[in-house]
Amino acid sequence: MAARQADVVLVGGGVMSATLGMMLRQLDPTLDIIMVERLDHVAHESTDGWNNAGTGHAGYCELNYTPETEEGDVEIERALKINASFEVSLQLWSYLVEQGMLPEPTKFINPTPHQCFVWGAKNVAFLRERYQRMSSHHLFREMKYSESPQDLMEWMPLVVRHRDPMQKVAATRVEHGSDVDFGSLTRHMVDYLTKQPNFELMLSHSVKTLAQRDNGRWKVRVEDEKTGEIKKLEAGFVFLGAGGAALPLLQKSGIEESRGYGGFPVSGQWLVCQKPEIVEQHNSKVYGKAPVGSPPMSVPHLDTRIIDGKPALLFGPYAGFTTRFLKEGSVFDLFGSVKANNIRSMLSVSKNNMDLTRYLIGEVFQSHSERVDALRNFFPDAREEDWKLQMAGQRVQIIKTVEGGGKLEFGTEIVASKDGSLSALLGASPGASTAAHAMIDVIERCFPERVKTSEWQERMKKMVPSYGQSLVEDESLLNEIRGRTLRTLELKK
Repeated sequence: MAARQADVVLVGGGVMSATLGMMLRQLDPTLDIIMVERLDHVAHESTDGWNNAGTGHAGYCELNYTPETEEGDVEIERALKINASFEVSLQLWSYLVEQGMLPEPTKFINPTPHQCFVWGAKNVAFLRERYQRMSSHHLFREMKYSESPQDLMEWMPLVVRHRDPMQKVAATRVEHGSDVDFGSLTRHMVDYLTKQPNFELMLSHSVKTLAQRDNGRWKVRVEDEKTGEIKKLEAGFVFLGAGGAALPLLQKSGIEESRGYGGFPVSGQWLVCQKPEIVEQHNSKVYGKAPVGSPPMSVPHLDTRIIDGKPALLFGPYAGFTTRFLKEGSVFDLFGSVKANNIRSMLSVSKNNMDLTRYLIGEVFQSHSERVDALRNFFPDAREEDWKLQMAGQRVQIIKTVEGGGKLEFGTEIVASKDGSLSALLGASPGASTAAHAMIDVIERCFPERVKTSEWQERMKKMVPSYGQSLVEDESLLNEIRGRTLRTLELKK
């Protein structure tokens, strides 16, 4: 059977593949694109609204993006980078809304203030220093800070009501934060793409093999999960945006750049409340400091969520230990990812992170009452019967080979073949929030000559007006861009 020929194969039906598909469609409407998704519908793994924080990670409230140094300083460089990256996503979404390719913004994004909340003299001093550092930069100029009980009662009543009045507390607030339903966003993007010519969505199909031909094109062998039929695809460019499955697929590709990478899977859980009388009292995302020894993605937060149009409160995440790379994956995923070229780094990480492993296993065996006790740090009046436990998505943290062994990375990373014919996105947070910025990186690395043309430059700047310029360095540009996106996406009250 002859292989189905295409220009692009997108593996995975999540926010990364959908974003890249949308951008490539705008850059060259003639490209023949195939999206391959293992499940029977898109955006069901990490992209689904219940499987991620939906925070629209912008660095406003995530304290792990602004670490404290041993000297007591607060580093804000990562927060600046993440905030500027999220602004790129907002620009792309604004363009897609303006062009009618996405529906009204409330279908996928809603205004939700981003707040930090800490208690204890040491943490208050840290938050005050963080605020002073961040608010002096134009990206965070609109941040507010207060230690006033009256302000905090107005900002986050559930959090401060009936709290010990002698406890020293502080908070920051950014009004134009957002809650993003990445599942809804992705489904709308894929719905648009499926109505366009030269786009095919293959649901319930899994990639079995990847091999590069002598002419540089990729042979992709896929299996129909329902019938067992094997189908052959061939494309000039392949993107592996399959969440936790991206690492095993990258290993199957055999590209030199995949050598040495490993994965450390972490599961997650939320406490969820959907009682209207409680949900209506909280309209923000409130982040605190992570417990000592916990991974960065376990920073506790009490969130307003709007998923599929329905409001809820989520608290967590409670981390857990797993050997699966996907929520609907196999318990053998971790063991199958161990290769001769990464075993040293994976053993090194395992040896050097035993405290983390013990922490994750301990999280798994927590009782419901213990989880609610942790929630009471953020909601003193929380009752066990009002909250239920729900599984979140799987995350596969990156393990990289470094001198002397391996290093566990908490972030995202793009791996691309030298010839630019294959690319993969590995890792987790901030993930979906920076999808547009990450996919621009993929386009620049994998379509280097075409992206330099005046045609692609012009089209890129239509999608992302700040393209090629720095929002971190250019205050007037940031003000212009942010003003437009907040209006278009209805994030400014």
